[in-house]
Amino acid sequence: MGQEPRTLPPSPNWYCARCSDAVPGGLFGFAARTSVFLVRVGPSAGAIPGTPPFRVIGELVGHTERVSGFTFSHYPGQYNLCATSSDDGTVKIWDVETRTVVTEHALHQHTISALHWSPQVKDLIVSGDEKGVVFCYWLNRNDSQHLFIEPRTIFCLTCSPHHEDLVAIGYKDGIVVIIDISKKGEVVHRLRGHDDEIHSIAWCPLLGEDCLSINQEENSEELEIPNGKVIAQTAVTKGCYLATGSKDQTIRIWSCSRGRGVMILKLPFLKRRGGGIDPTVKERLWLTLHWPKDQPTQLISSCFGGELLLWDLTQSWRRKYTLFSASSEGQNHSRIVFNLCPLQTEDDKQLLLSTSMDRDVKCWDMTTLECCWTLPSLGGFAYSLAFSPVDMGCLAIGVGDGMIRVWNTLSIRNNYDVKNFWQGVKSKVTALCWHPTKEGCLAFGTDDGKVGLYDTYSNKPPQISSTYHKKTVYTLAWGPPLPPISLGGEGDRPSLTLYSCGGEGIVLQHNPWKLGGEAYDINKLIRDTNSIKYKLPVHTEISWKADGKIMALGNEDGSIEIFQVPSLKLICTIQQHHKLVNTISWHHEHGSQPELSYLMASGSNNAVIYVHHLKTVIESNPESPVTITEPYRTLSGHTAKITSVAWSPHHDGRLVSASYDGTAQVWDTLREEPLCNFRGHRGRLLCVAWSPLDPDCIYSGADDFCVYKWLTSMQEHSRPPQGKKSIELEKKRLSQPKPKPKKKKKPTSRAPVKPEAYDGNEDEGIRESSGPVENGVSDQEGEEEAREPEFPSGIASVASREPVTCTPVSLGFEKSKVTVNNKVTLLKKEPPKEKPESLTKKRKARSMLPLTTSLDHRSKEELHQDCLVLATAKHSKAELNEEVSTDLEERFHLGLFTDRAALYRMIEVEAGYHVWLWAVEAFAKQLCFQDQYVKAASHLLSIHKVYEAVELLKSNHFYREAIAVAKARLRPEDPILKDLYLTWGAILEKDGHYAVAAKCYLGAASAYDAAKVLAKKGDAASLKTAAELASIVGENALSSSLALRCAQELLLARNWVGAQEALKLHESLKGQRLVFCLLELLSKHLEERQLSEARSSSYNAWAAGTEGPFVERVTAVWKSTFGLDNPEHCQAALQQLQSIKYPSATNNTPSKQLLLHICHDLTLAVLSQQVASWDGAVEALLRAVVRSYDSGNFTIMQEVHSAFLPEGCDHLRDKLGEHQSPTTPAFKSLEAFFIYGHLYEFWWSLSRPCPKSSVWVRAAHRRTTSVEQSQQINNASPEEIDSKVSQPEPSRPPELDVRLTEESEQMLITCKELFSEKHASLQNSQRTVAEVQETLAEMIRQHQKSQVCKSTTNGPDKNESEQVAEQSLSSPPSECKEEKNQPLSLPELTKRLTEANEKIAKFPESVKTWPFPDVLECCLILLHIGSQCPGSVTQDMQRQAQELLQKYGNTKVYKRYCQTFCT
Repeated sequence: MGQEPRTLPPSPNWYCARCSDAVPGGLFGFAARTSVFLVRVGPSAGAIPGTPPFRVIGELVGHTERVSGFTFSHYPGQYNLCATSSDDGTVKIWDVETRTVVTEHALHQHTISALHWSPQVKDLIVSGDEKGVVFCYWLNRNDSQHLFIEPRTIFCLTCSPHHEDLVAIGYKDGIVVIIDISKKGEVVHRLRGHDDEIHSIAWCPLLGEDCLSINQEENSEELEIPNGKVIAQTAVTKGCYLATGSKDQTIRIWSCSRGRGVMILKLPFLKRRGGGIDPTVKERLWLTLHWPKDQPTQLISSCFGGELLLWDLTQSWRRKYTLFSASSEGQNHSRIVFNLCPLQTEDDKQLLLSTSMDRDVKCWDMTTLECCWTLPSLGGFAYSLAFSPVDMGCLAIGVGDGMIRVWNTLSIRNNYDVKNFWQGVKSKVTALCWHPTKEGCLAFGTDDGKVGLYDTYSNKPPQISSTYHKKTVYTLAWGPPLPPISLGGEGDRPSLTLYSCGGEGIVLQHNPWKLGGEAYDINKLIRDTNSIKYKLPVHTEISWKADGKIMALGNEDGSIEIFQVPSLKLICTIQQHHKLVNTISWHHEHGSQPELSYLMASGSNNAVIYVHHLKTVIESNPESPVTITEPYRTLSGHTAKITSVAWSPHHDGRLVSASYDGTAQVWDTLREEPLCNFRGHRGRLLCVAWSPLDPDCIYSGADDFCVYKWLTSMQEHSRPPQGKKSIELEKKRLSQPKPKPKKKKKPTSRAPVKPEAYDGNEDEGIRESSGPVENGVSDQEGEEEAREPEFPSGIASVASREPVTCTPVSLGFEKSKVTVNNKVTLLKKEPPKEKPESLTKKRKARSMLPLTTSLDHRSKEELHQDCLVLATAKHSKAELNEEVSTDLEERFHLGLFTDRAALYRMIEVEAGYHVWLWAVEAFAKQLCFQDQYVKAASHLLSIHKVYEAVELLKSNHFYREAIAVAKARLRPEDPILKDLYLTWGAILEKDGHYAVAAKCYLGAASAYDAAKVLAKKGDAASLKTAAELASIVGENALSSSLALRCAQELLLARNWVGAQEALKLHESLKGQRLVFCLLELLSKHLEERQLSEARSSSYNAWAAGTEGPFVERVTAVWKSTFGLDNPEHCQAALQQLQSIKYPSATNNTPSKQLLLHICHDLTLAVLSQQVASWDGAVEALLRAVVRSYDSGNFTIMQEVHSAFLPEGCDHLRDKLGEHQSPTTPAFKSLEAFFIYGHLYEFWWSLSRPCPKSSVWVRAAHRRTTSVEQSQQINNASPEEIDSKVSQPEPSRPPELDVRLTEESEQMLITCKELFSEKHASLQNSQRTVAEVQETLAEMIRQHQKSQVCKSTTNGPDKNESEQVAEQSLSSPPSECKEEKNQPLSLPELTKRLTEANEKIAKFPESVKTWPFPDVLECCLILLHIGSQCPGSVTQDMQRQAQELLQKYGNTKVYKRYCQTFCT
């Protein structure tokens, strides 16, 4: 369980002669897509002892298209330099230490196909392109030389290791030439023998030709090769061997001194040994070579199926080779190998690295020829990540290359223990989900709508569901069976069924025991159970709560619906996102607070994540569905759509989110606080998963073909990038492959499959092959297609889940259109003199009497019969008998040759009504071929084919015309008309034409949908119109929720008049109008007192008055403006508002939202007073005060006190009466907060010589930061309290020996109310629980670190690991020395936790229900006041405060202060 980051990189590029290389010391690089990935190999990799010694350390980013060549400088002292060539036309020189471009050139005009850094000349880089042009580039003097040797495609080139001017070049047609660059590229040798592509050229590492004992005359017939030129022997041609590997299945060894071949090695056909690939797959050969430096008599080559061979060259008369990894099964590559590069590590191990079409990088030990380690890689987007709940640490990855990877992340011996599953997949894997209890059972969904089940422990092909989705599978989830599957008997009902959500908006339920049977659309059950009449929303996400009792469905319109089993009763709808929902996740059930399992996080195409707390809704089980429009928590910070969210299984309320902004973000949701931000990806993130074993570790996948394992503790950023940073990140992403237009269009009869950005090494089309999809390239045409990257934007349609509409009819017309055009061009191309008969025949066919003409072109027998009948009719003297007459009537065309009556009959048939029909239909078809669909439809109408005309217009998207025709010619109740409206409405809605779509839905009598679609835009004007529309058509609940949303939008813009206008739309929002009115008055009040930064000009006229107490002003406006003049009205408004519950506040709650929630409580308080419900008034007032306290906004708290309790709490005490009512504890809390606020004000006034209380408030406002941060001592650090408690002292002026006013003395006496023993005890227990939980979490982290460090030993001694855990508890430096030496054991901590929880449980509910100011904090402030202003606090109170501190100040937070005041 390595505590270090890991990378699963993209696959090395395919079909490149040199796109990986390595240098001594252990650095290996390979080109993958548009960048180069660097791998450190050997001891310096810093791998965990016991695991393979390699690590992916970084990436060279800068090219904009596929990197086709990569080569290091092999010159000692500059191993840090390397060169890359790319399809973007540039050659770049890099420094791998800084990972930056040193220089670059764009000399080539054509695609670069070969690259090599000269091993002899330290600054020479040679490159060649597909048109045969070679460029030599000298780095140090920035000079270049252009050579054009042959007009052929260069496939590979290699500079000589012995002579600085010699370069060997291999061409596509099998020619090999050796050139001298010092003589302007003069050809030294032209080596002929191969008859197909040259894939690799290797020079013999030894100069001279003594190393191989080859008989010069051997095989002379076959090998006598003309040089092409007679060349005099010079120093340049001094002997050296050269090996070439070709697609013609041979390796040839050439002699440079003689300029001819001396040996041929033909590749053997080996039995494929369990590579897991279907033997029937035809794949092309790639023959790459490596000539080992220290073994010149041996040569390494690749073979047909990925095997590596070590050839013995000493015995040239017999083919002798050794197979790599001959002993161990399954260690070889399973597909062709592209590159081999040697690497010498720091500890002098000789290794060989190979890259292959099977997407593995393998490292071989040259002494044993065994595979040391394998680095797997990805050939497509990482769409989905899922950890197995049964087999811990088993991570499944769904990839766009048509394979599922299962990564055992816990493997001790291998960091990259990855298995591939490709059988039966044949498309991009877009969704995965493990069975919650069954081992190895993995469900997968694909881009083409397939759903299947894999058993990852067997080699069997997967089971595939017989029901496909029409589009991409977005999500899979296991849940309890629903009808009809749940209605089966006990024996044939599975405990869990598989649910899949597809791009067409349907959720299917599959029976895992009968995948061959039918899958059921759950919409039918939802419709029946909830008797829904209107159109069901398009579903885009499904998520089951962990207990299997609640299902959440996310929809395209942004709503989330919550259903209850067993019959999917709709209990609530969440209207929050207003854009397509991409991800929903329920909190786990094993946290310290069970109610957190009701938290549900969701992300959509909006950049905001919402968390909802659904405990009350689910437990109340409402009769009719509730609509929720307020989130429990809002997490803002991402700048693009959210694709995935996951809760940490190790923490309470900790969430990680993945976004299109290229980052993953960890949040503390309970505090709405961003914790850390990961920016390692170069693409848009698609999935994220929290490690089930390591609290610090998260895995994420993106469209950059990478999966990263990263640690939250190592991230330097805490929130997503904003402004400039996000622009930089965007640039980083834009260096991904650019889209190229596809040359070939594959005809398809269904909606187009979404393309995906991919790189030269993959063809992600679905091929007829049973091997992994993108690997099934067998012919040259396939390869060329594979080399063209498709559009990176393709993922938008996959991840953003937007439905694509494409009708088969229109495709049909396109095809026909193409054929017509072909005919036309053929006619044009034909020379006019040729085939005149055929041309005239064609013209003749357009006769005035087409039927007669066609009858004269029938079979020979029929024409002969015509002659006989005609002869009989013409020459029989008597009357024609009946038989002949019948024959003549049948053969009406003979009227042309008989009498006039028969001719008339013929003309009638020829130009009668049915012929007219036939002609018009034929003409309409012809018009369709010419794309004149409206004309064609009008012709169909002329022959009364109304349905056909409407269908033709509809299928070609002429909806407006189709509706006009249908409305004019069909019955009003005809279902065709409604279908037209709905279809057009759906298309307009998708295109964003919401107003016209709404008109369509109204036309189809779907008023509910009309209102919903109008509201989709989400701006105030649209929401208001939608609310008015819903109100007109009687959809009251919808109208009310839309009007409220509209008012909230206007509230954000501080448009008070508009907000009230919106709320007027619906009677049920009367209560909300009162809330908004109070909020407006309070905002104006704050503005006048200069306590609010925001300014607003559009106040309502009634907000102008400023005289009189605040509450009286509020009630006066309510009476005059809102007609709230009797208790009955107040009671009705009170009931309306009491049903709305807002979540508690945090430090991060936005101020506008906070004020609205506070005003809601204050409205309830004032209404309760109006109906003389004093208990309700006290509780509502206390909620408002506690909200401001929790959010750390002291200013608002004091304003609430001064506006609503100007005379203190006495009048409320009188109203409640003397007897103990249930509200007494709430009243005590309210009074305590009131005193607490005054206590702070008084303390601050001591530090500033200014007697006016209003100035104290202003001073307090200016200093809110220190107060806000430490309002809640429970969460505060000792430093914060220290800053708060000691702050006033330095600024205290020496002459401030002021006398206390009577008010102040009175206030200090009432402070006794704050010394509540029971509250002090409760708060102390709560602090203890929090501290112990924190310590336990730290203990687990330390223990994991110690386990990792000792993973290679025989297992640590038990006492040792306990010691480590104990040492981890030694206190932070801020604590006193005595405590440092008192580490706590685990049992001691558990005991503490249990005791504290038991104590808390014993407290009466009345004490626990209502918050109370921190008692110890109040004690400390009073003691401070006493020390600053002697005599102001009585001895008795000081003693009481010290006693409380001594008794309950034993937690870390308070220890230091207790010592200050109590010693």
